[in-house]
Amino acid sequence: MRKAKKKPRQARTNHSAPKNEDRDVPYQKAAIRSGAFARAILDAESYATDPQQLRALFDEAAKKAASISREPFKDNWAYVQAMLRLIRAYYRGEYRMVAQSALLSIIAAMSYFVDPFDLIPDEIPFLGFLDDATVIAFAVGRTRQTLDDFMTWETARP
Repeated sequence: MRKAKKKPRQARTNHSAPKNEDRDVPYQKAAIRSGAFARAILDAESYATDPQQLRALFDEAAKKAASISREPFKDNWAYVQAMLRLIRAYYRGEYRMVAQSALLSIIAAMSYFVDPFDLIPDEIPFLGFLDDATVIAFAVGRTRQTLDDFMTWETARP
């Protein structure tokens, strides 16, 4: 009986899907891991269930957004504004077509945004908003489709 010849092993290539960019740069976003963001996430649920508290968050966030530079937020500024409008429409009961997880992410981002004592205090010129911008970018990444759907709903309203 003859033995079959074995083919030499070829180097294996990894044909898996491309890695998520967030996983390629571990721990780069300290604001997401901060105690202030953890607090914002915990507070988000109580905001979501209390329209008066959610309105107070909206008022504070809208006031802050009107008074700061847009520069640290770059391409996400339109989404900051959409988050604010979605929160307002939600507490008014006008818009409820949002998944609870997306709503909580948006509320947590806005809660972090208004917290003056987050990872980098807002009193520090320009740098004080970089961590806020990081948290906003994180939330936009998780809820972009929800925010796009909301903006489509807004434009379709009479």
